[in-house]
Amino acid sequence: MSEETPKKTQKNNSLAGKLLLAMPSITDDRFERAVIFMCAHDDKGAMGLRVNHMMSEIGFDKVIAQTGIKSDIAIDLDDIDVLDGGPVEGARGFLLHSGEFRQKDTILVSDDYGVSGTVDALRNVVEGNGPGQMLFVLGHAGWSAGQLDRELQQNTWLVADATPDLIFNTPNDKKWEAALASMGIDIAMLSATPGNA
Repeated sequence: MSEETPKKTQKNNSLAGKLLLAMPSITDDRFERAVIFMCAHDDKGAMGLRVNHMMSEIGFDKVIAQTGIKSDIAIDLDDIDVLDGGPVEGARGFLLHSGEFRQKDTILVSDDYGVSGTVDALRNVVEGNGPGQMLFVLGHAGWSAGQLDRELQQNTWLVADATPDLIFNTPNDKKWEAALASMGIDIAMLSATPGNA
């Protein structure tokens, strides 16, 4: 782990470090009941990682094999899920992890969360020197300048606080419901028709 200070992304009106929760009205199957951890959000656009859709066709062991990483330390690679982070750059891998793990290329989203996308970060995981908590994600969701802001105005997404327990410990298929419950929202009361009160 490097002592260099990682880049920090959070700005005043930024949603970086927050969650986007798909409303029932969303028509894109790729984002149905999506929980997206926001890594960056500014006037140039936004980037997030969907954290609740597991990829069944690829395991973390296959990801590691493709990188050529070898290690004498045997960790249980089957315990690490591979998540589908979104439709952009589907072959690009990211570690969304607890904030104590910092390397020179880590993007520190907040004190609690960092994002690393290097082979060195994966090597640290395999060697048992990785973050205390993490998710491995392939691909990401992206928005052009102003696009996410328009979608928020159209009530496509709810914004929720991210907690390490929700991100790292809640089962993937329960994260959407758990995030809504943390906001005091009854799923049965959500309308599939967007609108403003």
